[in-house]
Amino acid sequence: MAPQTVLCIGMAGSGKTTFMQRLNSHLHSKKQVPYVINLDPAVLKIPFGANIDIRDSIKYKKVMENYNLGPNGAIVTSLNLFSTKIDQVIQIVEKKSSQYEKVIVDTPGQIECFIWSASGAIITEAFASSFPTVIAYIVDTPRNTSPTTFMSNMLYACSILYKTKLPMIIVFNKTDVTKADFAKEWMTDFESFQAALREQEANETDGSGYMNSLVNSMSLMLEEFYSQLDIVGVSSFTGEGFDEFLDAVDNKVTEYNEYYMAERERILKEKAEKEKKRKEKSLNSMMKDMGLDEAKKDEVDVISDTESIEEGENDGLVLRDEDEGIEADREYTFPEDRQSGEINDRSSEALQQRYQDAYEQTAKSASSQTAENIARYINQTQ
Repeated sequence: MAPQTVLCIGMAGSGKTTFMQRLNSHLHSKKQVPYVINLDPAVLKIPFGANIDIRDSIKYKKVMENYNLGPNGAIVTSLNLFSTKIDQVIQIVEKKSSQYEKVIVDTPGQIECFIWSASGAIITEAFASSFPTVIAYIVDTPRNTSPTTFMSNMLYACSILYKTKLPMIIVFNKTDVTKADFAKEWMTDFESFQAALREQEANETDGSGYMNSLVNSMSLMLEEFYSQLDIVGVSSFTGEGFDEFLDAVDNKVTEYNEYYMAERERILKEKAEKEKKRKEKSLNSMMKDMGLDEAKKDEVDVISDTESIEEGENDGLVLRDEDEGIEADREYTFPEDRQSGEINDRSSEALQQRYQDAYEQTAKSASSQTAENIARYINQTQ
């Protein structure tokens, strides 16, 4: 059975790494040891043991020095280098699939470096194609009590959902500081969000009416988006809510198997058909460049003339005379003593004498030739 894969994605400061630590320890306490992967090349220390760590194969500071890059550019380049070996990572995880039920993956805090880069898409696609994969989007709850900030975060989550096309769980972290009840209410009750937005507009003397109108319109648009999500409030500090999170993961894995897998298979089939059409177009262009018209295409594609011969016609194989009912009248021209093709007591002495005569004739000829060469050499040197 393929292990469940959880990709932990979140903005810098959302408590994503601490969430990974708590999730890891919580699974250990339930005797469900996870397979842990760290994909953040810039982190100095991680508070959990990683089975696969990008820092073991790629040195972040060396990448900065060698390629003259800044922090974000070095992260993207490190992910690019790591993505070239992602097939080996998948093979390792597959070999360990009988020992682990879950794979949890920590990603860089610079969220755009992972989500919007080509390497991030390759890594995500590799996991999603091999295992039931779920996105856990970590949100800093205390910093999202403002309706406008909350809406900005939800728009980012919406873009990630449609970029990855994978089941998503919105994880409101740090509930020990601020409860996530207000966020759950805003996502399920449109009128409560409208009331919070009006209250904010009344308290802000320098607020923009256009901004509030925009947020109001976007909240209506995101109602359908909210219906596709599971919402969980957790505290990485106290461990509260992690049982609920694991239930949400199981729910999303079922959703992945029922809907997302079929969608992904459809997308892969479309890609294969597009690739087939591209190859056919390339072949037609090549034939055109070579001066071959469409009428000669069949002639070019035929490997052997025997393939186009209809049944019952001569297929290029010649039957023996006996098979065609013809009596063969063959006449041999070998001497009578050689027609049998064998050496017997009667012929062995004569054969031996012929060998001896031929040998003596050859030796005599060679000796005569050698004598002539020596005489010629002596005459030239005198």
